[in-house]
Amino acid sequence: MGKDVEVVEQGEFSTKDYHDPPPTPFFYMDELTKWSFYRAVIAEFIATLLFLYITVLTVIGYKSQTDLNLKLDQCGGVGILGIAWAFGGMIFVLVYCTAGISGGHINPAVTFGLFLARKVSLIRALLYMVAQCLGAICGVGLVKAFQKSYYVRYGGGANELAEGYSKGTGLGAEIIGTFVLVYTVFSATDPKRSARDSHVPVLAPLPIGFAVFMVHLATIPITGTGINPARSFGAAVIYNKEKAWDDQWIFWVGPFIGAAIAAAYHQYILRAAALKALGSFRSSSRN
Repeated sequence: MGKDVEVVEQGEFSTKDYHDPPPTPFFYMDELTKWSFYRAVIAEFIATLLFLYITVLTVIGYKSQTDLNLKLDQCGGVGILGIAWAFGGMIFVLVYCTAGISGGHINPAVTFGLFLARKVSLIRALLYMVAQCLGAICGVGLVKAFQKSYYVRYGGGANELAEGYSKGTGLGAEIIGTFVLVYTVFSATDPKRSARDSHVPVLAPLPIGFAVFMVHLATIPITGTGINPARSFGAAVIYNKEKAWDDQWIFWVGPFIGAAIAAAYHQYILRAAALKALGSFRSSSRN
C-alpha cells in the first residue's frame, strides 16, 4: 500500500490510501449462475470474430493489390504500415467497445496473463479462450465465404515463419511482441495507476492498440505477427495448409511465454507483490 495523489476542486493535490483489490478466486463457480458471465463470453466471441474478419481481409486485400503476376503497382495498397494500423486500430475499437462487458481481452495470451495475475478465474479464462478461438475461426470463415478466390490465392492471412528466419528467431519475436502487448495491458488497466493519476484522463484502449500497432511493424517480416493464438489458430483452421500447421506451435508457445513473463514482471517487480506478501506474513507472525 502507498499514498496516491488525487485532485481536489481548487486544483490542489491530496493523498489517499490505496488498497489493492483482492485476487479473483481460482475456482469461482458462482460465475456460472450469472448472465453477466455468459454475456462477457459472447462479447469475446463477437469481438474476436470482427477482429479477424477486418484484419485478414486487409492482409488479403493488400496482397491482391500488389500481386507481381498481375503487374500491379507495387506501391499500391495499404502496405505493411496499413496492415499494422488495421490490427492496432481494430484492437483499439474492440477493447473500447467490450472493456466494460468482458474486459476486452480478444486474445488468449492476454487472458492467460490476467489469469496468472489472479485477475480472472480459471473458469472464465478457459471459456474466454474457447470463445476467442471459435470467434477467430468464424471470422476467417466469413472472409473465405466472401472472398474465396482471393483467400486461397493469397494465403488466407495465415501466420507463417518467413523464409530466412529460424524457428528460434520466430519464437523469440512472438515472446517479445506478446510481452510488449501484455505489459501494456497491465500498465494501462492498473487500478493503482488510475487512482494515482485520476486527474489525468486515461483511455486504456489507446495504448493497447498502439502496442499492437508497433509490434506488427517490427514482426510482420518475421512471422506475420501472431501475438494472439486465436488469430493464428483461426486462420490456420480455415486455410488448413501444411506450412501454417508446421509453425503453429510458435504462435501458442511464444505468446503464452511472453504473457507469463509480463504478468510476473508487473506483479512481482513493478507492483512488488512478493514483498507485500512477505510483509503480511511477518505481521501475522508477530501477532
